[in-house]
Amino acid sequence: MVDVIIAFGLIVLLFAVLGSGLWIGLSLVGVALVAMEFLTSRPAGDSMMLTIWGASSSWTLTALPLFLWMGEILFRSKLSSSMFKGLAPWLDRLPGRLLHVNVVGCTIFAAISGSSAATCATIGKITLPELKKRGYPEDISVGTLAGAGTLGLLIPPSIIMIVYGVAANVSISKLFLAGVIPGLMLAAFFSGYIIVWALLNKDKVPAPDAQLSFAQKLYASRHLIPVVSLIVLVLGAIYSGIATATESAALGVAGALLLAKIEGSLDWTRFKEGLIAACRVYCMIGLILVGAAFLTLAMGFIGLPRHLAEFIGALHLSPFALMLLLIVFFIILGCFLDGISMVVLTIAVLLPTVQAAGFDLVWFGIFIVLVVEMAQITPPVGFNLFVLQGMTNRQITWIARTALPLFVLMIVAVLCTYFVPDIALWLPRRMEG
Repeated sequence: MVDVIIAFGLIVLLFAVLGSGLWIGLSLVGVALVAMEFLTSRPAGDSMMLTIWGASSSWTLTALPLFLWMGEILFRSKLSSSMFKGLAPWLDRLPGRLLHVNVVGCTIFAAISGSSAATCATIGKITLPELKKRGYPEDISVGTLAGAGTLGLLIPPSIIMIVYGVAANVSISKLFLAGVIPGLMLAAFFSGYIIVWALLNKDKVPAPDAQLSFAQKLYASRHLIPVVSLIVLVLGAIYSGIATATESAALGVAGALLLAKIEGSLDWTRFKEGLIAACRVYCMIGLILVGAAFLTLAMGFIGLPRHLAEFIGALHLSPFALMLLLIVFFIILGCFLDGISMVVLTIAVLLPTVQAAGFDLVWFGIFIVLVVEMAQITPPVGFNLFVLQGMTNRQITWIARTALPLFVLMIVAVLCTYFVPDIALWLPRRMEG
């Protein structure tokens, strides 16, 4: 009973500090200091220094700022806008027509960005004005973009997978491989939703553009060559075993710089802006990571992870019931924390429990990414909602309502990966074999 009171008190303290507006990373460090100082006999200062150094000096973590920088370079270049020109002619005859550009564009950009917010912002700047100009309803345009933007977390390379891999000591390359098929499956679900919506609302879908010949479509596809080349460079280096995830990230940055220079969209101002933005985001993520590592250490000294595992174990839940409980838990948590904070705060506590339930840690990483994707479109703290609010000047609640059908599809995707684990595990096992 005392442990429950302590755990509840720390949670209340954490949310109170977060609610005060203090940075998330500093909030985590502050709560951990309180726990270490008053609830353990360990020297708080020494423990904090050792933990922060250990959490911030991981070589694997080096891939994170590089992928962030690559995304920033592409965000500021002409490469992203070229995607619309290359994709639009091929999608104009599908039910829903150019709405599919949201999904396909996010899928392609996710494979070179690694960030949900960057994917949503980049594709949104391209597609939303075009779709509005052509007469597509704003609600379906914004809703599909909000959902499809989350693919930046699932389709490799993924920043959240790097964070999970570091926190859970799981191979990042295996996680990248595991995310490919679930990512494509989720993209297919989103496109399927657009097709169903279009068939039920034929009067709301604008007439198609002038029909192009096959040769004209092929000619328009030349705009996709730079982006596809970069995807092949980054992912091909990882999957062929030529380079690690960190080395592939460096290749991606070099490739993005080269392509942006060839396109003529890279000047000194944009170069500096991209580098500064990537540094700023990485410093934010790094502070969250070290704060969460220290809080995890404090909770370990108190014994909360062990007691939580014992409590969940005492419930004698089946693996399926445990998964449903975790979905509800992460959805609620996602209403208040960003995805990276959710992962680093919970992984150390949950790993003993999920391992005892027999879950594969690579599969569990994909599960975590899927539920974190849901958190990107759940108010009040949904990064994609914030991005789209800035673009559309709409209320967050309105944007969340438009994205609700895609939220439901994400739950369906989680259930599919549970009942058919090979959706996530087949590719890593095959490549390993």
